[in-house]
Amino acid sequence: MKLYAESSAVLAWLFGEETGEAVRQILSGAESVTTSDLTLVECERVIIRSEKLGGVTETQAADRRAVLNRAAAHWHRVHLHDEVLERARRPFPREPVRTLDALHLSSALVLRSAIRDLVLLSLDERIRNNAKEIGFEVLPE
Repeated sequence: MKLYAESSAVLAWLFGEETGEAVRQILSGAESVTTSDLTLVECERVIIRSEKLGGVTETQAADRRAVLNRAAAHWHRVHLHDEVLERARRPFPREPVRTLDALHLSSALVLRSAIRDLVLLSLDERIRNNAKEIGFEVLPE
């Protein structure tokens, strides 16, 4: 399975949330994982915010950062280039769509033009609903 991993799923895995184990299994079982540059930025911002607000210790933040960096070293990345940005400016089936969600959906759509059987991994219901309407298989089920 060729997978696009969106931030909500990656964060659930990194922070050991209830659905994190299912996400870890999907990620580890994928033939290839692609994500957006945006995912890495969002994850880093959440780690920083969690540390500053006392949700995790400095050591825990460093551990999460190291896990993310080790995994991301094996992932392909979609850059926020002109085609992604242009697509994000157009409507999606279920509006309103937040800006960062539009960038994720656009990244996955642009990637799908090269990878027909791309599966989208997300826990965000707005992203999941739009992705299903534009023809993606969405995990977890």
